[in-house]
Amino acid sequence: MTEKAIYSRRCWLDGHLREATVYIQETTIARVEPGAFRGDDTHLLDAGDAVLMPGVIDAHVHINEPGRTEWEGFETATRAALAGGITSLADMPLNASPVTTSVPALREKLAASVGKLHAHVGFYAGLVPGNAGALEGLIDAGVLGVKVFLTHSGIDEFPNATIDDLETAMPILARRGVPLLAHCELDAAGTKAALERDPRSYAAYLASRPKDWEDRAVQLMIDLCRKHRCPVHIVHVSSAEALPLISAAKAEGLPLTAETCPHYLFFNAEEIPDGETIYKCAPPIRERSN
Repeated sequence: MTEKAIYSRRCWLDGHLREATVYIQETTIARVEPGAFRGDDTHLLDAGDAVLMPGVIDAHVHINEPGRTEWEGFETATRAALAGGITSLADMPLNASPVTTSVPALREKLAASVGKLHAHVGFYAGLVPGNAGALEGLIDAGVLGVKVFLTHSGIDEFPNATIDDLETAMPILARRGVPLLAHCELDAAGTKAALERDPRSYAAYLASRPKDWEDRAVQLMIDLCRKHRCPVHIVHVSSAEALPLISAAKAEGLPLTAETCPHYLFFNAEEIPDGETIYKCAPPIRERSN
């Protein structure tokens, strides 16, 4: 068996950058040896001072193929991922057309990806009103999890689920051990008047999606997780007030996890200029105090 080796003076090993060589047999890392390379350099790739590290897994990616490749497709998304050191990613179900809420739609997405993947890619399915009966087939087809919105997703073909939809779907996912990934915002009336008056105002946009929307939705998902013992993953947490709720649920032993995003950690609402749509996301980037 031919053994290949990659050497770097800056290999991420045991929490430090150090000189090391990674030895590879076929497609498997066989061992990592600290220090200078020793052996036949016929099959050596000398990376010099380039950082050699494990590939990053991005479990929350929105690729838009098939149907919306003018936004982004598999070719560009996976090339960009590799350029940033991401070797595995998981694609969300709502930005393709058709949305990934049925087995035929998943097959169409898989067919569209053939020959275009430059990184490892997995797929999520979606929970929308009326498709709980499709979940077993989607799980059998290999989806990694099921995404749900508790408020409008921004994609008309991917409407938000109701509590009845969640009550129907979560026992299925609990039995199959498949996580439900929840966009946690429960909208309420009376928050959008200022935004309608001044749609360029970031302060008005922030006020239109208050932390209370998120906190109430997180509490709902915790309650349903407790009831059904369904694995729940809360995506892109932006509200500091939600953190004690999540911590308490985890301490209780509920099968609940959560994530946040770099933009919530590094940007503050006070610094966002009006009309700069590049900062627009949902939930919104919140105040510095948050």
